[in-house]
Parts: sequence; C-alpha cells; structure tokens
Amino acid sequence: METRFNLDGAVVLVTGGVRGVGAGISRTFLRAGATVVACARRPGENPVEVDGRAAEFLPCDIRDPEQVQGLVDRIVERHGRLDVLVNNAGGAPFALAAEASPKFHSKIVELNLLAPLLVSQVANAVMQTQDSGGAIVNISSVSGSRPSPGTAAYGAAKAGVDSLTTSLAIEWAPKVRVNAVVVGLVQTELAHLHYGDDAGIAAVGETVPLGRMAVPEDVGNCALFLASPLASYVSGSTLTVHGGGERPAFLAAATASTPATASTKENT
Repeated sequence: METRFNLDGAVVLVTGGVRGVGAGISRTFLRAGATVVACARRPGENPVEVDGRAAEFLPCDIRDPEQVQGLVDRIVERHGRLDVLVNNAGGAPFALAAEASPKFHSKIVELNLLAPLLVSQVANAVMQTQDSGGAIVNISSVSGSRPSPGTAAYGAAKAGVDSLTTSLAIEWAPKVRVNAVVVGLVQTELAHLHYGDDAGIAAVGETVPLGRMAVPEDVGNCALFLASPLASYVSGSTLTVHGGGERPAFLAAATASTPATASTKENT
C-alpha cells in the first residue's frame, strides 16, 4: 500500500505497536520513512518491518509511570527527539457490566484512558522543548459514541479519550497538536476470535457500507495524515474511520421493500 507522505527523520512511538492495529500503524509510519519505536509489555510473534526496515521494540507497561518515563528517556537518549506519539495500546475482553468486578472495570479504564494520558504527559514534556514541537494521535473507537454492550467500561474510557483529545489540544498548543482516530470494525489476525470463521468475517464486513472491515493500514494511513505536516492546522479533532458506519437496525426489521421511500411518503 503506497503512501504520499514523507516523514524521513521523524521519530515515532507507537504504543501496542507490535500486533494487530498497532502493527499496521507501525508499518505505515515505517513506509513513510520514519524511525518507529513500538512498545508493548511483550514483543510480538513476528517482527514489524517494511522493505527491510524494522520497528524497534522496547518493553513497557504503559500503566506504570516509572516505566513510561524510562521508555521516553531511552528514545530521546537513542534518537535525540520524539516527534510523534500514537496512543494505540488498549482493548477489553467481553464482560457484562452487571457481572464484572469493580477491579475489572478499574483496569479497563486504567489501560484505555489513564495510560494514554500518562504517556501523552511524558511525551509532551519532550515535545514542548523541541523547535518543531510534536504531534499526538489517540486511537479511539466508535464504542465511545454508541452503545458498547459487553464492553461498557471500554466504551466509557474511549469517550474519555475523545474528550481528553480536545482538552489537551488546547492546553498543549501551539507546540503540540493532539487529534484522535475513531475506529470502527477492523480485521486483524485475531478477527476470528470476535467474528468466527472466514464466512463470519465476510458476513460482518458486508454490514459495513463500504463492503468490508478496515485493515490495520487503513487506520495507520489516517494516523499518518494527522501526524504529518499536511495536518499542520488540525488539532483537537476526531477523524472517524468506520467505512460509513453501521446500517440502522430498523432497515433490517422493516417490511417495506423501500423503507426510505415509504417513510418519505408518510411524512408528506
């Protein structure tokens, strides 16, 4: 997948950048010429690389302030700067809100909201000292703006990320731009755990107006745009990447052959 963006010389940190959506984001920035550091608690099963260039891996639990400070210090010591942070790490297993423990909910909010805030704080401290400043891109989710049954705490945390994005964009301007990518359904190497076999994955993709789920590089390309000079006047924004959204349930339940036409006639 080609890109027109050139980030030669830029140093980029991608949290959770070794698998799934994070690996796609890392590959996208590598393809654009950036030096990419991918952090996670454990390395991925396969190296993240493009055309012979690989992302550097540094272990880090982004919920731990000392580890996060050490991570950013190592990046600056090794590369002299930090230009872009992509807060990608997060997620949640399925758990009904009435049955999950308070500790479970706390951990989900910590990983998906408080950890991105922590990493952003430490990265911002470096970016504010650089003549060119920096850019932070938060990977959010449509779960933050629509019901998220089975992952209620996750959805609430992502709503918090969207709010955080707008607040930090004001607090840290003009040196640091802060934006978010609001992501819908994505097909990763773990898609079968959520959607079943190939037929199930295809069926889910057909519910999306564009006819398929996103691939990780779709998210990466949007993060790359927001981090690039082409978005130099974009801050405090959320870019929704969901293929057109979700088809309203009433369309499947309606018995009229053309529900939109019938609705229009009823209202005239």
